Amino acid sequence: MSAAADPPGRQRLRTFAAFYPFYASQHRRLGTRLLHVLGTSAVLLDVGLALALRRPRLLLLAPLLGYGPAWLSHLLCERNRPATFRYPLWSLAADFKMFLGIITGKERLAPE
Repeated sequence: MSAAADPPGRQRLRTFAAFYPFYASQHRRLGTRLLHVLGTSAVLLDVGLALALRRPRLLLLAPLLGYGPAWLSHLLCERNRPATFRYPLWSLAADFKMFLGIITGKERLAPE
């Protein structure tokens, strides 16, 4: 598995605007994007159910539902290390940006 710490030949990324193209480059395969969309959808459903049913304990499932499929996709599809390990908050924001882009048609599900 290759490292995805920072783009080759570059220092640590300092802005989200600089980070997102790197993030997108680590999510090129259809399987990766599908599993990310599945995980993010599961998290949103979990949060909605927790609120609707007034069961805050359901929120404990959110990290597993979101990160499980995402990290599995990096292991099996991309064969790289998730950017989450180096850029946790930007990766979370980028995942939602990618998710919204895909479901609104602004980003392709299969960019290759």
